[in-house]
Amino acid sequence: MATLKAKVITVSDGVVAGVRQDSSGEALVELLRENGWSIEDRRTTADGVEPVREALIDMARDFNGLIVTTGGTGFGPRDLTPEGTKAVIERDAPGLAEAMRLVNPAGLGRLSRAVAGTRGQCLIVNTPGSTKGALETMEAVLDVIPHAIELLAGERPH
Repeated sequence: MATLKAKVITVSDGVVAGVRQDSSGEALVELLRENGWSIEDRRTTADGVEPVREALIDMARDFNGLIVTTGGTGFGPRDLTPEGTKAVIERDAPGLAEAMRLVNPAGLGRLSRAVAGTRGQCLIVNTPGSTKGALETMEAVLDVIPHAIELLAGERPH
């Protein structure tokens, strides 16, 4: 398989405004790099359906790899990352979202509204905005994602 390629997008009004540090985005980049992924793009966007939708459409264009979002998956009034993601994905990947929620069944994982799905040849996965939550949920599925990326590229694993 070719190099594992990933893009990370932080969804946060506070980070965009410069009043909050992007610790979850930084942590995801580090986790992915430690696991052999090349980070092709890293962005920050405001909360809300349209900013997320527009960023994902742009990042998915002509891309075979993983796009990870962090932030906006809770119950706050501006937590609309799942809605923005649903507006762009072509196929749902509910097993990934379910596995990500199960890593913290007794805690706040049950409140996650995160989704996962595909657009073209890329896989889009939502993670929470907390650093601990983003890392836990990404680690829960990171082992199967390369296989999904291969399939999206039309490769037939041996």
